[in-house]
Amino acid sequence: MKVVMIALPIVAAAVPALAERAYSPQEQKNKEIVLDFYQKALNDKDFDAASKYLGKYVQHNPLAADGPEGLRGFLEYLKKDYPQSKSEIKRVMVDGDFVILRVHTIRQPGDRGSAIVDIFRVENNKIEEHWDSVQPIPEKSMNNNTMF
Repeated sequence: MKVVMIALPIVAAAVPALAERAYSPQEQKNKEIVLDFYQKALNDKDFDAASKYLGKYVQHNPLAADGPEGLRGFLEYLKKDYPQSKSEIKRVMVDGDFVILRVHTIRQPGDRGSAIVDIFRVENNKIEEHWDSVQPIPEKSMNNNTMF
């Protein structure tokens, strides 16, 4: 009983750290900008609709061209080669100017797809920078955990 009485305040103090914190109004706006951009760009493949959110759009993926025109080219490639591709956002995290997405992308129906971490930096309500890390989903996993 003594252990429970000692442990209870410690556990209670830790619970708020496990909960997602409330976003500031600007962080909430940054989240909304990135989510709408992502839908218009990656799922709808509509550069014109997505481009309203772009600033300079510095691209940090070495396999992608820089700037808005680089994104336009990537979306044209998706429309041509993977018209049925879909990206499902599994988790969103916001920290100031940064919006981080955990995404499951499937290029063609029936594929396992890839697990992606996309990081966007938003400034003055425009997406200024993008980083990503892409990991193909393997056929077999060494554990029973999901990648998402």
